[in-house]
Amino acid sequence: MPDTQPTKAHFDDTPAPDQQRFPCARCGARLHFLPGTEDLVCPYCQHRNTITHADGAAVEERDFAAALDRLENAHAKQPRDAVKCDACGAMPQFPENATSITCPFCGSNIVSQQRTTTLLKPDALLPFAINESRARADFRKWIASLWFAPSELKNFVRQESRLNGMYVPYWTYDTDVTTDYQGLRGDAYYVTVPYTVTVNGRTQTRTRRERRIRWSPRSGTVRNTFDDVLVLATSSLPRKHAVALEPWDLKACVPYTDEYLSGFASEAYSLGLRDGFGTARQIIAPAIERSICADIGGDEQRISGTRDRFNAITFKHVLLPVWISAYRYRGRAFRILINARTGEVQGERPYSPWKIAGAIIAGLLLIGAIVAVIAIAQR
Repeated sequence: MPDTQPTKAHFDDTPAPDQQRFPCARCGARLHFLPGTEDLVCPYCQHRNTITHADGAAVEERDFAAALDRLENAHAKQPRDAVKCDACGAMPQFPENATSITCPFCGSNIVSQQRTTTLLKPDALLPFAINESRARADFRKWIASLWFAPSELKNFVRQESRLNGMYVPYWTYDTDVTTDYQGLRGDAYYVTVPYTVTVNGRTQTRTRRERRIRWSPRSGTVRNTFDDVLVLATSSLPRKHAVALEPWDLKACVPYTDEYLSGFASEAYSLGLRDGFGTARQIIAPAIERSICADIGGDEQRISGTRDRFNAITFKHVLLPVWISAYRYRGRAFRILINARTGEVQGERPYSPWKIAGAIIAGLLLIGAIVAVIAIAQR
């Protein structure tokens, strides 16, 4: 049975109703942000407009507890029409006056069933640094490196694939953590142990050194400081591949302004501020455990109990730039993600059963040939 031809997923990049438009001063066309610059550029007459920030503008950390307290206040939020993809859970912005779009994350069709919601405004973003041409070259190089990929997939990439520029929502958290712990310290020591062996029919007694652990109770307190713990705030992307896009140069974030989104799409977060911090706690837990083990000392450690106190928690809601290609193959959605700052490519891929079967058959034939040659040589 031949491989099924993949289909491309795309979306209209018309801004959502709540986004500001940026017309060209010369011809009136919509300006687009030019990756790698601080400029909006007209795709028709190439007129440029440099993005300017207010004097002294800087990315600010926000107090976590205060934000949770005022989460219901309108001034801390932005109203928007949220549309959720039933297939992958994404919440892409819906183009103005459109009744349906293709989800940029999984390629499924979405029909408008809008519901009004309110969301915390983004505090900062990382502008696109890699343009579509560079991202496409990285994409093709990645596809070419795949073993056993269906031929139709590689043809699709060469001829029809389209990359969508998307700002993906994240939370970052800063916190100081004080942890009280109880545990055991294990110190190694060695003992001489006799054992018997039989040599030439005779039993002999020999000795060997064996490792033992002497355990003693320990308790104490460790302190850790965490900066910009990054949490993906959407379930629309495969987390494994989104994490693999890291690291991000978060120190290069700029204060949020609509101009950077011109020509690109953005997704609303689906993981809330409080739940996002729960994920951050899971991310930093191994680092706290390492600190405890170092404090216990010895050759081995066991932790029996901990109590964490989180202080000075701050956060940012940031948008990070990703080039996305989504296609469907044999009824399944596959997504390729490209870090639009570094060019790192991660994604899902199908396998061609015919190519795998061919490789197995070729391997068996090769083994058979080698066996035959050896058999002839031994005659």
